[in-house]
Amino acid sequence: MYGNGRRNEEHDQGVTALFITWLTNSKLLLFAFDLGPLPSNSNSLLRFISFASLPIRQTLKTKSNSKLTSHPIFLPIKAFLFLLFLLPIKQKLHPALVLSSYCAIVYLLVDIVIGLCNILVDATFAVELQLPSDDPYLSTSLRDFWGRRWNLIVTHTLRHSVHNPVRSLLTNTVLGPRWASVFGVMVSFLVSGLMHELLFYYITRVSPTWEVTSFFLLHGVCVVAEFGAVKLLGHKCRLHWAVAGPITVGFVITTAAWLFFLPLMRTGTGERSIKEFHDVVECVMGIFD
Repeated sequence: MYGNGRRNEEHDQGVTALFITWLTNSKLLLFAFDLGPLPSNSNSLLRFISFASLPIRQTLKTKSNSKLTSHPIFLPIKAFLFLLFLLPIKQKLHPALVLSSYCAIVYLLVDIVIGLCNILVDATFAVELQLPSDDPYLSTSLRDFWGRRWNLIVTHTLRHSVHNPVRSLLTNTVLGPRWASVFGVMVSFLVSGLMHELLFYYITRVSPTWEVTSFFLLHGVCVVAEFGAVKLLGHKCRLHWAVAGPITVGFVITTAAWLFFLPLMRTGTGERSIKEFHDVVECVMGIFD
């Protein structure tokens, strides 16, 4: 009983680290400077607290937002796929297949958690909310993946709380606007890496070994290099999406297996979490037997 309670406590602290320690504090910092995403003209305390404490952001209705793979009907489908991707880990299959399943599990879990928050807030306040992600498996470049498709709430928070201030601060220095933007990108990835290290610490209770920060710094360098290559060679030299897509997604999965998931696998946290998900499913299925 103590072991299960301890693991549940670790998961709760991990969620708290993401929601409160990172996102809420960043939103409140932006709010102090009269910047989004918190509603500055809201006269509802419940609405303000909801937007501050949950990983959500109000957005304008557009055609891109209305494509809505975030529609409530897709959540059961994502939940089913989530359970389906647990099978390779449950059955102790090839490590490459297991690591690929971890990537799919993280994507689906983020979409399910944020999607549920979106449904709750939309039902309460009737507002249009930003998508959790925008089909990151269709990314054709690392800039596309990190800037426009993956975990859009965190991306927006980093852009406005880290990248824009750093770029603005350095633009009028000897660096100039171009290098100021490069530093903004690298500092954003550094902050993301450090915050993930903190999140992992809350979950594993093991001192950081900095693989996670290295993962984000590596991707920051690659994003900058990719942007520089496009500037140097021009858009005509871009790879076709059918080639660029698999290369991009493959690179993300490979580097995540190499660095991002290493602390979770080393401490056994990933396997314990998967086992708990299976226990929950078996418990729920047992109710209907």
